[in-house]
Amino acid sequence: MDATSQRFLMCRPTYFAVDYAINPWMDPTAPVDAALAIRQWEQLRRTYLDLGHTVELIDPVPGLPDMVFAANGGTVIGDRAMAVQFRDPQRADEAPAYRAWFEAAGFEVYDPKHVNEGEGDVLLVGDHLLAGTGFRTAHPSHAQLQEVFGYPVVTLHLVDPRFYHLDTALTVLDERTVAYLPEAFSPGSRAVLRRLYPDAVRASMADAEVLGLNAVGDGRHVVLPAQATGLAAKLRDRGYQTIGVDLSELRKAGGGPKCCTLRLRQGKASQ
Repeated sequence: MDATSQRFLMCRPTYFAVDYAINPWMDPTAPVDAALAIRQWEQLRRTYLDLGHTVELIDPVPGLPDMVFAANGGTVIGDRAMAVQFRDPQRADEAPAYRAWFEAAGFEVYDPKHVNEGEGDVLLVGDHLLAGTGFRTAHPSHAQLQEVFGYPVVTLHLVDPRFYHLDTALTVLDERTVAYLPEAFSPGSRAVLRRLYPDAVRASMADAEVLGLNAVGDGRHVVLPAQATGLAAKLRDRGYQTIGVDLSELRKAGGGPKCCTLRLRQGKASQ
């Protein structure tokens, strides 16, 4: 297995808090250690750097506690970036901040016509874009993704509100392989995943409940929550090298390593 050098965008959780509840993980009455959240996020960033990846940073904005979850800031393939439109008003002001960063970085930016929460619900696997819907990203946005990027889009319906974004229920290990939680998907979507990825790693509910599938792979290494020990063992059995990180504070808002990481994919969009 060969690791591929990656370019990531991240946002320091300077203003992280759980001030509202827009998913089942969030409890505004529970205490949050903001300083610990920053230290845990720094460890994730250092992990990527130690693996030889490039990490770029977007400045956090006061009053946007979820801006740390950079994966929701857009979808980027080659020189094109699809901006986002959030379902919830609490996150709406993140969209222009990320859009401005894409423009300043030289990407050709496309504005969404429907609710689209970025790479939280859009994952590139080889020659297909897997696109989630059911809780956040609207189904009609999938057609726009196909037009912008020129990849066939496979719609996957999420059915468990705990796994409200695709990247909480499925992770891309390499260009041919994924790991996923079958129970998070509708029967038809499970059938599609079995057909497309007969050799996929199937996660347990126990590992999914610590956001174990909110992981980042580079073809050889998989960075995942340290608490997902069962999934890590399965991945090692398949030949992947696993690196556990503790993001317990950010998990209080429903986020893990992948939520904090927007992949800036190299090459050109397929058009």
